[in-house]
Amino acid sequence: MHPKYRPDIDGLRAVAVASVVLYHAFPSVLPGGFIGVDIFFVISGFLITTIILQSLAAGDFSFKDFYARRVRRIFPALAIVLLVTLCAGWYLLLSDEFAELGTQTVGGASFVANLVFWGEAGYFDTAAETKPLLHLWSLGIEEQFYIFWPLLLGLAWRRQWRIVRVISGIAAISLLVNVATVHPFPTASFYSPASRFWELMVGGILACMRLRPPSHAPWRSHLQSVLGIGLIVLGLVMIRAIKAFPGWWALLPTLGAMSCIAAGPTGVLNRYLLSNRVVVWIGLISYPLYLWHWPLLVYVRLVENDPLHHSVTARIAAVIGSVVLAWATYRFVERFVRHRQTTGVLRGLVVSMLALAAAGAVIAFGIPSSRNSNAQLQAVANATVDADYYDGLTREMVGDQRVYKAGAGAADTFFVGDSHVQQYAPRALAVTQAFPEDTRTAYFATLGSCPPVPGVFADKNVDCPERRNKTLAFAYDPQIKTVVIGGCWNCYFLESGAVDYYFRGSDGVVHPFQNGDGIARSLASLEALLRDLSQKKKVYLLLDNPGGEHFTPRRLIQGNRLRHITAAPTTPTAPLPANQKQLNDRLLEIAAASGAEPINAVAALCKNNECLRTMPNGDPSYKDGDHLRLEFTRDHATYVDRVLRKSDPVRPAR
Repeated sequence: MHPKYRPDIDGLRAVAVASVVLYHAFPSVLPGGFIGVDIFFVISGFLITTIILQSLAAGDFSFKDFYARRVRRIFPALAIVLLVTLCAGWYLLLSDEFAELGTQTVGGASFVANLVFWGEAGYFDTAAETKPLLHLWSLGIEEQFYIFWPLLLGLAWRRQWRIVRVISGIAAISLLVNVATVHPFPTASFYSPASRFWELMVGGILACMRLRPPSHAPWRSHLQSVLGIGLIVLGLVMIRAIKAFPGWWALLPTLGAMSCIAAGPTGVLNRYLLSNRVVVWIGLISYPLYLWHWPLLVYVRLVENDPLHHSVTARIAAVIGSVVLAWATYRFVERFVRHRQTTGVLRGLVVSMLALAAAGAVIAFGIPSSRNSNAQLQAVANATVDADYYDGLTREMVGDQRVYKAGAGAADTFFVGDSHVQQYAPRALAVTQAFPEDTRTAYFATLGSCPPVPGVFADKNVDCPERRNKTLAFAYDPQIKTVVIGGCWNCYFLESGAVDYYFRGSDGVVHPFQNGDGIARSLASLEALLRDLSQKKKVYLLLDNPGGEHFTPRRLIQGNRLRHITAAPTTPTAPLPANQKQLNDRLLEIAAASGAEPINAVAALCKNNECLRTMPNGDPSYKDGDHLRLEFTRDHATYVDRVLRKSDPVRPAR
């Protein structure tokens, strides 16, 4: 049994999908547009709960019919998009990218994409901009909700429980899980159904409340309509990707969507804005539009050979193409299936999805290879995943902090910092294996995006302060004779990367890095730390390696993915950015003033302001735009050997 059609709900769908598409295509125009997914969650929860409860009340609810309707609604467009995305991926992607797409296809076809991306997430994970099916995480959340929700409602109905109280209690638990995990476990909070189900349940609660005839007071509907749109607009304006989301911030779009739906079709903005014919039309194609837009944007970026930046014209073309494909999918696929309620069509949809999942599984194992899979391109692909820096080191605990040990004896050398320190762990292991009697045993204590500078904070990295405080305290331990402090200084202290960071001193006053004096105060704090440590032990300041988009391995790709591409080993260097040289010189001054000895990666990797980005064999020396790859640091980062060797090193480890 279906609820009466409401055009304003399709209008709300249009707001949701337009927000997401605009955010993905032009993130600076609508930086909070990703909350459109949360609006979708509320709509889905409301409609599904309404359908189930009305069927239960009429006595004709059937699990078989419920899931058959879900298959007819979700599978047709999804199957087409998965198939086209796979075919385009074979033609456009590199071998590693195509294998990753296979895994994504399995997740999308089996409705566990959120769990797949949750499992893949990590500091060195592939950029979101290169994952054509990343957006299917939200579909996974919804489908997992549909598995248990009818069972719960059916049980509550038969037992004559107070359904609103039951749902509200479960939703409250899910909301608390979300809030409790958004800081310590942000990836889990984002992808986990346990921390997302409450958003669908908000819609479910509203559906339960509207089983009784709603109030017909016009002023109440108008107020709810204005309040709902207002909360959504507030969320679009205030919420940013750098904020801890979902968390409490997710209440803005969810309560806004709930209020819009509660207003009914007569609410002033529901009637004149959300029920507008153009807006409703966008709502009708919102599901296929959501499915099509992200793969097109990803492939446009890759065709332009720039996953992070692409032309406005290309983005506009991708959005227009998404709308055209969405309309065609709605008109010729979804409506076709809707008017053919046969068992054969249903079986065909299920078989097609199983076939796509099987195809994705085979592709994930590298069969077949993509079109772009020659040896030179494979070398580029290999570089992008060459990042298991702690492989071979021994994992130990210092107090309650995890560290990694290179060498067999008692550790007396301590490397502390972020991933730009971690990348040298393979070199430490190689040196200890090559010269076991002449090597200091070293500990590595690192945390990605965590600057080893007292007083520096970033709201999104809530684990950093405790980790930094405890590891720096261990640096003062008498057991430690030598301390190496390093970090991605270019990430923190140059304007392009400073947006997330601020300095907070003992007085509690916040000094932002951007448009403030936070960087100057942080550099002073770093100098004070080095000076204090240098009075007690040998201290090295590990300077940053060159970085930027010209160092990423994929920049070695030449040509156009629509025609022919090749890797270009004839371009072994890239210019050192002027602002990085200035920062490097400033850090050299800090090292001299504090008594720390600098380890100058720029001096080792650059000559006449031209810096290596390939190894002697022509393969890329970087994993991405700013991390040196494991093979390079292991075999060629000899400039850190003086820290590791007891005697002056006279030859490299390999």
